[in-house]
Amino acid sequence: MAITPQLDAVKQMFTSMGERSQELGTVDGSRLALEELMAQFPLDDDVVYEPINAGGVAAEWISINGPREKTGGEATIEPVILYLHGGGYVIGSVRSYRGFLSRMSRAADARVLGLDYRLAPEFPFPAALDDSVAAYRWLLSQGVEPGNIVIGGDSAGGGLTVSTLVALRYLGEPMPAAGVCISPWVDLEGTGESMISKAEVDTIVQKEMLGFMTQLYMGDRDLRAPLAAPLYADLRGLPPLLIQVGTAETLLDDSTRLADRAKSSGVKVELSIWDDMIHVWPIFAPVLPEGQQAIERIGEFVRQQAK
Repeated sequence: MAITPQLDAVKQMFTSMGERSQELGTVDGSRLALEELMAQFPLDDDVVYEPINAGGVAAEWISINGPREKTGGEATIEPVILYLHGGGYVIGSVRSYRGFLSRMSRAADARVLGLDYRLAPEFPFPAALDDSVAAYRWLLSQGVEPGNIVIGGDSAGGGLTVSTLVALRYLGEPMPAAGVCISPWVDLEGTGESMISKAEVDTIVQKEMLGFMTQLYMGDRDLRAPLAAPLYADLRGLPPLLIQVGTAETLLDDSTRLADRAKSSGVKVELSIWDDMIHVWPIFAPVLPEGQQAIERIGEFVRQQAK
């Protein structure tokens, strides 16, 4: 597959965000740089978002306005996607992800509960995990059936998705219908071969940057703690997983190793490797056709797995 002008433009957006982050020089500056990047993609007019307290965790319901009906007029019960944004456990917000999550809502015919889980360094591990578990339990308390819930996330949020599933199993909670992981970060030590072999083509994620975020998130804790680095977790009993990753990612091996470990643990896995795609490319769907295609596959997967 040839590198397209659209993909080059997306890479430049990420490069500009990195330069802006370095210019500002602080964690808050990096958070602002991501907000500025994502603000370039306005919401469609029919997108509805509503702040909500999800079991003590700030969140937003994001959906597409208007009634939806099954063929023949029978009202449909929408699936719910509990979404955990990326950003290395340090940056990112539901606000910055609204456009992306609205596209996911439309593709899946689902409501999306975007979670503003607590971020490091103010709130290190396991705060983010505690928040995701609390939000899932809140959904259950609201009468949402576990078989109608899909948990998803990208990058750090993809790793947090798997950690949440493992934690729910430990806690004896009913499993959701499925998990969706986009470019998941599941190995905090960065031991994958692609961390080196893809370093020249990945303009976004580099080992030094991940090391900095890991230090903020974990401090002196064990970097192989299963609930922090789910590559090392017992994955038995997890629901079906969709894993999407690009070949131009330093985290490519995180996805392939996660898929291998999950499959060997009896988990049904769909590993989708996209030629030449960069880290979390679906969030750039407004300007990148492959991003929208990936979102459409997520939508199909959600509809297939949720009751």
